[in-house]
Amino acid sequence: VMVWLRRTTHYLFIVVVAVNSTLLTINAGDYIFYTDWMWTSFVVFSVSQSTMLAVGAIYYMLFTGVPGTATYYATIMTIYTWVAKGAWFALGYPYDFIVVPVWIPSAMLLDLTYWATRRNKHAAIIIGGTLVGLSFPLFNMVNLLLIRDPLEVAFKYPRPTLPAYMTPIEPQVGKFYNSPVALGSGAGAVLTVPIAALGAKLNTWTYRWMAA
Repeated sequence: VMVWLRRTTHYLFIVVVAVNSTLLTINAGDYIFYTDWMWTSFVVFSVSQSTMLAVGAIYYMLFTGVPGTATYYATIMTIYTWVAKGAWFALGYPYDFIVVPVWIPSAMLLDLTYWATRRNKHAAIIIGGTLVGLSFPLFNMVNLLLIRDPLEVAFKYPRPTLPAYMTPIEPQVGKFYNSPVALGSGAGAVLTVPIAALGAKLNTWTYRWMAA
């Protein structure tokens, strides 16, 4: 009974983590409204989201040992974010108030790496983690290009919680660098690998807890 209870709790935990990931996404996704720092915020958003995806996805993928679990984890995050997007829209906010990040393709690359290397944990950490960090900003920038102009949304619907002096005035795109995708991918590829290793290490602690 205890083994069943612990395993059930563990699989429910994946939903809890995905919900918390969604909450972080909504906060980090506010870069849409900070037009003065839009590209800078996009890089921060890319790093935070790619590392968060990697630590959770590789944790559950290595725990089950089944390629495809990472994509399952990313799918849960996506569904919950769409639910949150619908909730904000029902409250009267614009449809593009929350931009749902594109986690699933990057998670699929992680699954593919794990499968192609015959479930090699270290390959999943190094190669898979690098692919997640490299690909995530690219997929999300393509996503941003396909939706309504974020600057238009930002100026038409300023955040009601912002004081007047923080209301965006004009964008400073390219002031410090011209390629947020390249910078986000570079930083993400470096940082996602050690965070993925952390996710793999969490399995050791989980196994010890289950065996206690």
